[in-house]
Amino acid sequence: MIDVNKIRLAALQMASGPQVSANLIEAGRLIEKAAENGARLAVLPENFALMGLQDTDKLAAGEQPGQGPIQDFLAHAAEKAKLWLVGGTLPLRAADGKVRASSLVFDAHGNQVGRYDKIHLFDVNVPGTQECYQESDTVEAGTHALVLDTPFGRLGVAICYDIRFPELFRQMLADGLDLLAIPSAFTARTGAAHWELLVRTRSVENLCYTVAANQGGFHVNGRETFGHSMIVDPWGKILASHAQGAGVVMAEFDPDHLQRVRQAFPALQHRKLLAGNHSHP
Repeated sequence: MIDVNKIRLAALQMASGPQVSANLIEAGRLIEKAAENGARLAVLPENFALMGLQDTDKLAAGEQPGQGPIQDFLAHAAEKAKLWLVGGTLPLRAADGKVRASSLVFDAHGNQVGRYDKIHLFDVNVPGTQECYQESDTVEAGTHALVLDTPFGRLGVAICYDIRFPELFRQMLADGLDLLAIPSAFTARTGAAHWELLVRTRSVENLCYTVAANQGGFHVNGRETFGHSMIVDPWGKILASHAQGAGVVMAEFDPDHLQRVRQAFPALQHRKLLAGNHSHP
């Protein structure tokens, strides 16, 4: 029996490919599995609906905001599963022929209640590899953070490379952040070095729960992603994780524990911003 008083969170890990229809079938299976196990919030990974053979594939799959098969799928899946859903990312058309990497949030009735567009774009040559990414060639950067009310507290959304920029999360914290969703597609190389470190750090420094849903596996386009999707509590404890391949990571969100940690260890009340403080040689 599922305890309806417990707030269960789910991070959904995928190894998405170049066929949108196949990816949606797999995402639907994982959402259904999470719902069967009592999830009230599920988070899909970045690029869940499309890991194209080339970066420009996302332009062809781009949807107008408010209409399109990927958005229809997310709304229907949330309503059918009766859970809140953070829809990883999907390409929404923007200016100059580019797209936004958008994460849409749906409530348990299938209503879109939030949208976050990835702010920090991955323009990086990955050290020690031949991998080169230039996300800004096809993606237009977002400009606004997102924190919104849910039945479980204030939910913030960030995407993959955003996790390396702590000032974004401090802005979210000022807006009441309790629970953080981070859809991601970390590379195998950067993930092995930094994924767990960054996810746990964002939880610890903001004393919040984090649901980090990552791509995890080998992709048809030749890329490898790190996986290890995880749910972390405000003290930095990994409550659950999944190493590689598709899977559902589940753990409980305890708002009482969140408040106890914040009261017992009041670091958030001790923050100081020092204006005009410059070091001298």
